[in-house]
Amino acid sequence: MEFSSKLLEKAVNEMAQLPGIGKRTALRLVLHLLKQPKEQTDFLTQSLMTMREEIKFCKSCHNISDVDICEICSNENRNHQIVCIVEDVRDVMAIENTGQFRGIYHVLGGKISPIDGIGPSQLNISSLVEKVKSGTISEIIFALSSTMEGDTTNFYIYKQIKETGVVTSSIARGISVGDELEYADEITLGRSIVNRIPFENSFKSN
Repeated sequence: MEFSSKLLEKAVNEMAQLPGIGKRTALRLVLHLLKQPKEQTDFLTQSLMTMREEIKFCKSCHNISDVDICEICSNENRNHQIVCIVEDVRDVMAIENTGQFRGIYHVLGGKISPIDGIGPSQLNISSLVEKVKSGTISEIIFALSSTMEGDTTNFYIYKQIKETGVVTSSIARGISVGDELEYADEITLGRSIVNRIPFENSFKSN
């Protein structure tokens, strides 16, 4: 792709680093921004900079937040004894959109994947185990995507907390094997949460 401006080329190259954005799409977005009033581009730039500098991670569940303890964890109307384990913030948003879950979450920040060099120590697992061992949790819901990495992560955590006696369950397999939660429709995902099954049954049937 030939550019008449080095500034344009640099902007396109930076935009193209975003997930799912190729060079042609990046060029279209950059040209769109050039057509907009300068103030609009300034607002976009400032909002991104502010987000990057001021965003926090909840000290309790590791969800993205504006404050130290996120709105979900600080909500007294939620059931703090039921914890839903998810991979990242997109899964929290997907489950919240169903309106079917009133517990709290624990965001791992990824899945165990040896091929990608991601081990248990690089995820938010130890804080979850400590939370379970404190005795304040009555049920853990495994809601990772049903991929090999997701199942491996679920089983690893299960082994870490099995002796505590806490109830462990898994979302029902209304979510197809290999699917990511964020792409599931709200009705299917909501039913999978409501109709969750004992975790032991989920891996014995595989």
